[in-house]
Amino acid sequence: MCEDFGGFGISGAPYLIFTPEDMNAIGAHPEDWDKYFRLIADIDLSAYTDTQLNIIGSQDIPFTGVFDGNGHTISNFTYSSTRTDYIGLFGYLKGINAEIRDLGLTDPNIHIGGDVFCTGSLVGRLYKGRIFDCHVEGGSISGHENVGGLVGGTVDPCSTITKCYSNSIVSGTDQCVGGLVGSNKGFVSRCYSNGIVWGDYRTGGLAGMNRQGIISESYSTASVSGDDHVGGLVGENYYNWYGNQAVITNCYSTGSVLGDERVGGLVGMNYCSKISNCYSIGYIDANLAGGLVSSTGGCLAAICSSSFWDKQASQFPFSYQGTGKTTAEMMQEATFTNWDFVDVWKICEGRNYPKLAWQIPIPGDLLCPDGVDLSDYSFFADHWRDENCGLTNHCDKTDLDFSGAIDWRDLNILCDHWLEGTGQ
Repeated sequence: MCEDFGGFGISGAPYLIFTPEDMNAIGAHPEDWDKYFRLIADIDLSAYTDTQLNIIGSQDIPFTGVFDGNGHTISNFTYSSTRTDYIGLFGYLKGINAEIRDLGLTDPNIHIGGDVFCTGSLVGRLYKGRIFDCHVEGGSISGHENVGGLVGGTVDPCSTITKCYSNSIVSGTDQCVGGLVGSNKGFVSRCYSNGIVWGDYRTGGLAGMNRQGIISESYSTASVSGDDHVGGLVGENYYNWYGNQAVITNCYSTGSVLGDERVGGLVGMNYCSKISNCYSIGYIDANLAGGLVSSTGGCLAAICSSSFWDKQASQFPFSYQGTGKTTAEMMQEATFTNWDFVDVWKICEGRNYPKLAWQIPIPGDLLCPDGVDLSDYSFFADHWRDENCGLTNHCDKTDLDFSGAIDWRDLNILCDHWLEGTGQ
């Protein structure tokens, strides 16, 4: 019983998780899968291989409680099996109050063979629950259908994934393979993915398929390859049979996209659904492709508004939807008509493509809203050892700790934010 962990399994006094054995014990006690848990230390699960770790939550008894990662990481989660559906550290997360938050996974290695579905590093299947401020760094995730770097699949509009990212190798042998989530029917916001993604059908840098879901203020830099319905951000944007459109808004993709048919810089197939205020710049190599969108499947209800692709960077001159621009034009605010460059987007005019406002860190981003990079470091170095910084400009904002002098403490702050906001 999980009472042995300390705490009472309730909101104000959750069960406390200290060791790998504690994590494994949670999976062995489904009677406690509706309780509250809090991670107290970083955990290494390398002692558990193949199917030795007890997965938390199943289709019959889902995890309906709350797991607070408390800023800690779980490393080396390894699971290898065949013919096993709903695999992740949490196999099945369900319920409007179910939540996983503030948790990182490092170097997970999950390899599921056979005709199975819903494989992810953190969650196999998400049904109405919430994942907030979680990430996966490194490792590889492979499966068959509905395979995602973080989540295998979401299956209800009330499912939410917010402020999460994935940087892993993700692969699938069938359909719905995505860098962050394999198939999305919920709400994904302020998320991103990088790494490598490959699959067969419906493969995307962020999501393999967005089926009547909403993806907002998110991006992908992942390199993507597949066969059919392949996109830099989403493989297929798809409505349901009741006419509810899938929506992609205020998003972008920068990674290369390789495939055979219906291959798009942003979206492979936009079927009876909506894209707005998005762009793509990644290189495209395919037999049948589009710079932004390759196809709408003949659906006249498909909408694509105020969205663009870089004809030069993609080396692709045609798109079924969207407007092609030169690289220089893609770095001008005037190109992006009807975009919000106050609260949603920022641009370093003439120097970089638009970035999402939430990407841009304040400390260290000294010259332009394009993230912390070498140009900021050079500017910072010009002020090294300056003293008597005033209260108004703080030595051109290089006094990052507001101490009145530019020294190693300011350098530490800049380094802590290195490459943040750059999309790299």
